Amino acid sequence: MSAVVSQTQVPRFRRPVLGRLLGSGTAMVIAIYILLMVIYALFQSDALSATQFSDQLSNGLPLALAAAGGTLVVLMRGFDLSVAGVIALADVLTATHSSDGPMGALLTLAMVVGVGLLVGAVNGFLVAYAGLQSIACTLATMIICSGAALLVLDAPGGNVPDFISDNLTGNIGFVPVPFIIVLAVLLGWAALKRTNWGVGIYALGADETAAQLAGVPVRRVKFFAFCLAGALYGVAGMMLTAVTSNGDPGAGTSYLLLVFAAIAIGGTTFTGGRGGLLGSMIGAATLMLLQKVLFSVGVSSFYTGIGQGLIMIAAVLIAAFSARLARRMPE
Repeated sequence: MSAVVSQTQVPRFRRPVLGRLLGSGTAMVIAIYILLMVIYALFQSDALSATQFSDQLSNGLPLALAAAGGTLVVLMRGFDLSVAGVIALADVLTATHSSDGPMGALLTLAMVVGVGLLVGAVNGFLVAYAGLQSIACTLATMIICSGAALLVLDAPGGNVPDFISDNLTGNIGFVPVPFIIVLAVLLGWAALKRTNWGVGIYALGADETAAQLAGVPVRRVKFFAFCLAGALYGVAGMMLTAVTSNGDPGAGTSYLLLVFAAIAIGGTTFTGGRGGLLGSMIGAATLMLLQKVLFSVGVSSFYTGIGQGLIMIAAVLIAAFSARLARRMPE
C-alpha cells in the first residue's frame, strides 16, 4: 500500500484560516457545544465545576465510544446497526460475568472487546468478502446480539463490581478516568489516520473504485474497520455498565439513533470520506449536554428527542452551508 498514500491521501486545501474553520464539521459542533454550555451555566450554578465536568464525561463516554466506532464505518460509506446489540450484550456480560479487582476488570475488558471483535469480524466478512449490504448484515447481527443479551439477563439487574463502577468513573489524581479513555482513543485515531489503513478508510468513502485502482486492499480495510468498530462498541457497553452500575438487555436500543445523530452533528458525512472521530465524540457530548440543558430550564424529558432532532438538523444544515461558503472562498 505504499503507493496508496500519495494517490488517495485526503486533499489538503490551502485556504485561509476562516475558510478552513467554516468547512470543518468539528469546528461547528464545538461552537454548538459551547453555546449549550453557556445556556447551561446560566441556569446551573455549578455547571463549570470539576464535578460537573467529570459527571458529563462519565455519562457521555458510552455514547462517544459507540459514535467513534460507528464513524469508522460511515467514513467508508457504510452503516453499522450492530452497535445497539453489541452494547447491550457487553453491558449484561459485564453485569453478570465480572469479578472485582484490577485483574477482574482486565478480564472483563478482554471479554467485551472479544465479543465486539467477533461481531465486527462477522460484519466485516459478510460485507467485505461476501459482498452483502452493510445495513442488512449489521441489522441481523444486532438482532442476534440483542437476543443473546436477553438470554444472559432477561431483566435489568446484575451485580457490577465496585472496582469497575468506581474506578472507571472516578479520577486518577485530579484527572477523570473517562477523559484518559477519550484521550487514548483520539491519540490512537490520530496515529491510525497517518497509516495506510487510515488513508484507505477515507479513500473507500471518497471513491471505492478509484481506491481499488490505486492499490488499496479494499476488502481488508473494510474488515479491519468493522472489527475496530465492534471493539469500541464492546468498550462502550462496559462503560455503560460502570456508569449505571446495572445491566440492562435493552440498554442498546436508545443508542442506535443517538450514535448516528452524534456522527451527523460531528460533521462526518454519510456519503463517506469526510469527517473523523473527534467530531463524532464531541457530537455525543453535545447530545448528552442537551439533555442537561433541557432539564435545567424546566423542559420535560419527553421533549428531549425533539430537541436532539432539531440540533441534528440544524448542525447538518449549518455544516452544509458553511462547507459551500468555504469552497467559494479564494485559495
